[in-house]
Amino acid sequence: MNPTMSDLIKRAADDILEARHAIALTGAGISTESGIPDFRGPDGIWTKNPELEQKAYEAYGDFRVNPKKWWIDQLEGPVNILEEWGKAQPNAGHHALADLEKSNQLKRVLTQNIDNLHQQAGSQNVIDYHGNIFKLRCLNCNSRSSIEAFDLNQMKTTNQLPPLCKSCGDPLKPDVVYFGEPIPVDAASESEEEALKCDLMMVCGTSALVYPFAGLPIIAAGRQRSTLESYLTSGHVPTKSAVIFEINDEPTPLTNEGISHYLIQGKTGEIIPQIVAAVKAGI
Repeated sequence: MNPTMSDLIKRAADDILEARHAIALTGAGISTESGIPDFRGPDGIWTKNPELEQKAYEAYGDFRVNPKKWWIDQLEGPVNILEEWGKAQPNAGHHALADLEKSNQLKRVLTQNIDNLHQQAGSQNVIDYHGNIFKLRCLNCNSRSSIEAFDLNQMKTTNQLPPLCKSCGDPLKPDVVYFGEPIPVDAASESEEEALKCDLMMVCGTSALVYPFAGLPIIAAGRQRSTLESYLTSGHVPTKSAVIFEINDEPTPLTNEGISHYLIQGKTGEIIPQIVAAVKAGI
């Protein structure tokens, strides 16, 4: 007999209560519930405007060639994602994960999302794997600055673009990781270390199709050794696979290939709060 939703909620809560180092991975599914569109879905940003998708593939190379022109083009573009996304608010799923961290039952959130909603909800230990749209990053020294520290439109008017790193003087780009751009070393190494040492991984609202992020559950399952130096020096060699469960609208490759132990099918904003309530009831 297939387990009921309440059975799965209880199982997840029990697994979290037994864990010593639980982490959560989150993807676009948790953000779309806050009104942030995805990129390739029926109402996605690139679906509605294919030209923007093409520009996304060219963005990293264009920035490296001419940062000043790149910034001017961005500021003159037709879409102000910062303005639109700045209106979004965390949903119940974001708040529930923040509550789980406050109770010390969740050690870290690793997110594919670039929208800063986990931080807005109160999560303190967040790795923005693909960057944060509200920050700028230096490709030379990897330091980050709040985008609010720069009046970019004024800098355009006074011919002061591109914004420069206050640490080394190199041009700054948005912290968001573009096509062809390596994942920042700190985000990649810290995420792999978390995947190696966790004993429970909640995979929330991700299709598990985008690599290398989708490889983190495989590392946690003990099925793949990291190639990063941090693996060799961290001492976090897995002796057994972590408990991995998914919260997602649909099954994913993690489900189909047996990487995850079970799937709770539905919306993250509805299911995560139920799990957290069950955890609190069991403490």
